[in-house]
Amino acid sequence: MESQKQTTQNISAVNKTSSLPISLEFFPAKTEEGVIKIRQVRHELYSLNPEFCSVTYGAGGSTQDGTFSAVGEILIDGKQAASHFTCVGATKATVRRELRTLSDMGCKRLVVLRGDLPSGYGTDGEFAYANDLVEFIRDERGDEFWIEVAAYPETHPRARTPDHDLHAFAIKAKSGANSAITQYFYNADAYFRFVDDVQRLGVKIPIVPGIMPITNSTQLLHFSDMCGAEIPRWIRLRLNSYGDDLASIKAFGLDVVTALCERLIAGGIPAIHFYTMNQVTPVSQLCERLNLGK
Repeated sequence: MESQKQTTQNISAVNKTSSLPISLEFFPAKTEEGVIKIRQVRHELYSLNPEFCSVTYGAGGSTQDGTFSAVGEILIDGKQAASHFTCVGATKATVRRELRTLSDMGCKRLVVLRGDLPSGYGTDGEFAYANDLVEFIRDERGDEFWIEVAAYPETHPRARTPDHDLHAFAIKAKSGANSAITQYFYNADAYFRFVDDVQRLGVKIPIVPGIMPITNSTQLLHFSDMCGAEIPRWIRLRLNSYGDDLASIKAFGLDVVTALCERLIAGGIPAIHFYTMNQVTPVSQLCERLNLGK
């Protein structure tokens, strides 16, 4: 009976969520064919009325041209765009130049990250951490940009301890960030605990959960091993049991992520950020089930 009551509460919450803001993340293509495909994907997903669309950055800014190009297209389409902006290998001079480029394009949102150091890269640049870059951007451009930063509900994979990670996030949030987007996760308790913990440290910015649809078990497990996102044992076992049965994997994944989102929505999240993986169907199906983007 209690389970049924909770389900009813979740359904009631979802039925009221059409106004909950959503945002969509894409990664830049490396070929002209890929550019055309992603352009088509974006145009289809615009029907979900995203608050903004973000575009990722490769390690050390290796996809910067593709990132800025995609950001420019999104802006031309009449949508808000957020460019990922990393500090690895960056200098004050390069940051000033890139901020000017984005400003001239009309971009008003940034997702500021430390970023990954590519193989063979010899220097970290002039910014050690994301909070240093956030502070520099604020000093240079004031409040021109809405700045998002990253959050790790399950602890950053390179953090010394969970407590150190919480304090590092608090410093980053207070350095001038407007909001945060989390790494993807499949444990709602981790998100709610993280929010409670950093609020006790004085963090007041909205923390938006990042949601990754489950469509390919091999890809998901590979990504998760690299970025430190935990896949609960029961999910791993179910995914492994399906083998190469993609239809069952997708159906199971849709149920799991829908239930996750229902719980997050019932808990009062400020918005949802979807990692689209440059695909239409997974996010569209989730938004249909959750009554989002209408």
